[in-house]
Amino acid sequence: MPMKHVTTILFPLVLLLLAAPDFAQSKTELTADESIPIPKISFDDKGDLKITASATSSPNDFDFLVGKWNMHNRHLNKRLANCEDWTEFESSDENSKILGGAADMDTYSTTQFPGLEGKLFEGLTLRLFDPKTRLWSLYWIASNTGTIDPPVVGSFENGVGHFFGKDTLNGKPIIV
Repeated sequence: MPMKHVTTILFPLVLLLLAAPDFAQSKTELTADESIPIPKISFDDKGDLKITASATSSPNDFDFLVGKWNMHNRHLNKRLANCEDWTEFESSDENSKILGGAADMDTYSTTQFPGLEGKLFEGLTLRLFDPKTRLWSLYWIASNTGTIDPPVVGSFENGVGHFFGKDTLNGKPIIV
């Protein structure tokens, strides 16, 4: 039986890649802004997420990411375990618009990824804008798995991106 509403578990990497460029360039302490509510999500009769684009959603929503970035990362050591321990490390990212502006892509790399220290870890994010629904679909591919993750889907409202998707963690279904 599908749930009507779910508390969202935010996928840290997606948030990292959506962080404002000023944060990407410096070691700024980030805190949650409680004035920006996470929208409630709901499901249709088949159990699929129902997501509606904001009125201002556009193909230009990710333009702020275009360029080359040196980033400071915070990686939560254990997810869904009341963990408050983070590992911090450096990485680089290069982002560009592709397909005539209908998509956006970045390549991410580090040799400091937790658990893979000293080895090159690479990732690729592909962001596709659907002009009919005005929703973005974000896909992540990591070099250590060789698979493409299920997309998170959403849009920006008042400069804040809200993206949701179904996934699994340790064999349990989750909403990210």
